Amino acid sequence: MATTPQDVLPDGEEGTHFAGQYVRKGTIAAFIVNAKLLASTPEGTPEHRAAATQLRALRPALDAVGLFDVVTIRSPAVANALSPTPPQP
Repeated sequence: MATTPQDVLPDGEEGTHFAGQYVRKGTIAAFIVNAKLLASTPEGTPEHRAAATQLRALRPALDAVGLFDVVTIRSPAVANALSPTPPQP
């Protein structure tokens, strides 16, 4: 059976749990806005760093809803921001 947005998150609710992770409404929209910001700002700028940081912070919620099971990231900058950070020596 198909699912509507209201099936997932009824009116008046701010979020719900997926795979044990609380996911706020607007999480996927925030991911898209930050991915576009990352692509449109020069690397090393405060805006670029902030967008990359926010993408990393959103990753657990996006994993919980299964976004990356059905979506492939084509942007190298976004893929890099979502990659695990290599350990510091």
